[in-house]
This record gives sequence, C-alpha cells and structure tokens, in this order.
Amino acid sequence: MKNPLKFKAIELRKTGLSYGEIAKKLGVSKSTLSYWLKDVELTDKQRKKLYTNNILILTKGPQSQKERRKREVDKIIKEAEKEIEFPLSKETFRLFGAALYWAEGKKSGSFEITNSDPNLIIFIVKWFKEVFEVAPNKLTACLNIYPQQNERKIKKFWSDLTNIPIENFGKSYIKPLSKNYKTNNLYYGTIKVRVQKGTDMRLKTYGWIRAVLKEFNEKINTTEKKWVSLKETHRPINIY
Repeated sequence: MKNPLKFKAIELRKTGLSYGEIAKKLGVSKSTLSYWLKDVELTDKQRKKLYTNNILILTKGPQSQKERRKREVDKIIKEAEKEIEFPLSKETFRLFGAALYWAEGKKSGSFEITNSDPNLIIFIVKWFKEVFEVAPNKLTACLNIYPQQNERKIKKFWSDLTNIPIENFGKSYIKPLSKNYKTNNLYYGTIKVRVQKGTDMRLKTYGWIRAVLKEFNEKINTTEKKWVSLKETHRPINIY
C-alpha cells in the first residue's frame, strides 16, 4: 500500500526543503524522513541554500555562540551580585568611592569628577554627602554635550537624578561637530560634578588611597629605580 505522506515528503524534498521544514508541514519525525528521503538527490543550488540556512540558524538561534555567551555573562554577574552583603559597611562605602574618584576624578586642583554613567554619578553624589557632608544643593555641575542635543532637557535629567539644583549648573561645553563615527551614544552627555572649596577633601581622599596601596610602595620604588632610564625619554616635539 502506497504511503501518501512519503510521496508528499519526496515531492517537498525535491523542491529543496530541509528535513525540519518538511517535518513541520507533514507532522513526521526527522528520523522517518531520513529513511524515506535518503535516495532523493538535491541540486548543487539547493544544497548550497540549505547549508546557508543552517549557518544562519546556528548563528542566530538560541544555541548560537553569542547567545550562549550572553547567558554565561548574565549568570556570572548574578552570582557575583550575591557575594556582596548589604547594607555596605561605612568603610566599604568610603573606600569604594575613593577608588572611583581615583579612577575618574580630577587629580589636581579642585575636587571634581566627570563621567557619563548615571550609576557612577548618583553614587558619587551620595558619597560626597555621606563621607564629606556636602549636600547635593551645595554641589556645582556643568555639561559636555553635542550641538544636536537639548541642553535644557539634559540639565533637567541630571538635576532630577542628583538633586543638584538647575541654578547650580554652569555654562555647558558644546563639542564641535565631528565627522568621526561615534561607537557609543552619550544620550545624557557628560557631567562634571564639583565640590566647592574641596581641595582638602581631595587630598584626604588620596590619603586613603595611598594608605591602601602602601604595601606596594617598596616594589614600586625598586622597579622605578631599575627602570629610571624610561623617565629620560624626551617628549615628542610638534613641528606642525
């Protein structure tokens, strides 16, 4: 007795459909199709199309390397979050802020930090308040934005986030237009937050940092003496 499903499967295969596509249409398992269709030959064009489709499925599907890595990254971050105990101790909070300032803050002169990340800025504003007792309404700020951005709205965004009054914002720096392609979108521009008369606070912060790094002083001094010749390199002269 002839099997109508088998003949239909053969017809579909000859049009260049994959086993998966045929199985979906006919409700037949791939193992059965493999047996039925083992003698059906495809044209070079059909084989090439199936190969390309398989590659696309592998790269875009849930089992693609990119998707697997994304799940791995999410898992690593979530597991790491569980390792942090809350509330943070005062010492942890103080030194975490000092480390952020060491990385992103101004190294001389005024006590200020510049960044585009709302998470960093809102943390550092809280740090100024709790560690140095400088309330947000005592801070000043200014923006670094592009001509196409709305200065008024961006000021309002940062003011809402930090509680720094709009009137405490100074003149914004408008970056000149550039033909270079930007890989990151700074939707909120970059904000500089400053503590008025905060030089001594900045020095205190660097005192904390130096205390944490003190155990490395001997290693650094020894290595710098060994490589003192590096400091003798002359700065390049701009002849243009």
